[in-house]
Amino acid sequence: MKCREADKLLRASGLEYEKINYYKQPLTVEKLREVLQKGGLSPRDVLRSGEPIARELGLAKRDLPDDELLALLIEYPDLLQRPLVVRGDKAVLGRPTEKIKEVLRLESTEC
Repeated sequence: MKCREADKLLRASGLEYEKINYYKQPLTVEKLREVLQKGGLSPRDVLRSGEPIARELGLAKRDLPDDELLALLIEYPDLLQRPLVVRGDKAVLGRPTEKIKEVLRLESTEC
């Protein structure tokens, strides 16, 4: 799912949300680590290994520690899959759309 599709889904949900363009407002390693923990994701789970920079760095063939991968995801934002959707203490990589819908339903049924 592309960011525009996620934006459309979130607008249709009627929920308030903040959209962050991490090219203009870069994430910190700490913030990305927090988001990934909320989603039970590893840095490898959100790595776009097909990107030219990923191939250039040989990331598909290297077994890097999470901290090193996190630093690369921050340094090279094109490597980060998107959208990442955070709601409360949950986060998902919004691919496919159903993952975002699950987070929206989860939160709304707990109220």
